[in-house]
Amino acid sequence: MTHWILYGMPGSLYTAKARSYLRKQGLPLEERAPGDRRFTTEIIPVTGRWIVPVMQTPAGEIVQDGTDIIDHVEQAGLATRSAYPADPVARVIALIFELFGGEGLLRPAMHYRWNFDADNLPFLERDFVNTLFPGADAETRAGVFARSSGLMRKAAAGFGVTPESFAAVEASYLDFLARLDAHLAIHPYLLGNDPSLGDYGLIAPLHAHLSRDPHPSLLMKRHALHVWRWVERMTTRDDDAAEFLAQPAPAVPALASPTLAALLAFIAGDYLPEVEAMAAWLNTWLAEQPADRLAGPMDRTVGRMTFPWRGLELTVMVMPYRIWLLQRVQDAADALSPSDRQALDALLAPAGLAPLLTARVTRRVERRDQREWWAT
Repeated sequence: MTHWILYGMPGSLYTAKARSYLRKQGLPLEERAPGDRRFTTEIIPVTGRWIVPVMQTPAGEIVQDGTDIIDHVEQAGLATRSAYPADPVARVIALIFELFGGEGLLRPAMHYRWNFDADNLPFLERDFVNTLFPGADAETRAGVFARSSGLMRKAAAGFGVTPESFAAVEASYLDFLARLDAHLAIHPYLLGNDPSLGDYGLIAPLHAHLSRDPHPSLLMKRHALHVWRWVERMTTRDDDAAEFLAQPAPAVPALASPTLAALLAFIAGDYLPEVEAMAAWLNTWLAEQPADRLAGPMDRTVGRMTFPWRGLELTVMVMPYRIWLLQRVQDAADALSPSDRQALDALLAPAGLAPLLTARVTRRVERRDQREWWAT
């Protein structure tokens, strides 16, 4: 085999992250649906569960998870445009947006997909079934979609998307969208002229759900043209950035831009409370667990917690995978030289985001054998 295979779905949030990265590297890529029988016979026996995205390398290696897929290509020396910025401070900022994009934007992603049935449902039914059960008859299609959409609606509630939070979720998303649009009016990518881990984190929800599903797609086109253009840019091999050739270079680099500072402040207000509550909840939970409870691969969720968000009390799933992504931010910050750490603090402290580096869990999460494990 001379090409790379990506098992995923067009509407899958985490597939969007891996697909965008692999396209930007110019790798010979074939995408297959999980409805392909080879997913059942070749992939699930390795991953041990039904989950996407999964990449199969030309050598036959199986890699599950968008971040692991990116790191596999990077570590193999095959990245033509590395996702990791050379500047160590920028690298930490990119990792923050990777965490926030894939995890902190799940509420608007799930809300705008599953709570606007009049606009979305006919599209979603065809889109889901075409990848989960291609060629199914009408009765089978209806059953497949009812089961899958039912699970996803339950997951939306597990992320805090309930009728009581709908208005706050929409206000939060429109605020974020306006800030990102202002930033991308000046810079083609989050940190300048090249996509980074931050872009790949953000593209996950902003492509798969929020620019592709009918209702939020129209919302983005009406309110955030520059974000829409960035989504188009992130889904192509080239830069698709002709509009930037006709305008003068930004007065300041992206890392020092007031528009980036506004985005960091948004993360501090909108997502940091959940991260801090999650770390505190897990530290209490870990102290109560017998040793054998923490052995072996873990489930995606270990419980539920309640925390304050925008004047509400949200009850959400606690997902150790998020701790693994948070550790990547904290490890990169810990590795900085004193001068670079000072420069990072100068970006995070005014935004109110410095506590992200100290919200730590007493036991580390590892990724091995395609799963999350508590470190021993």
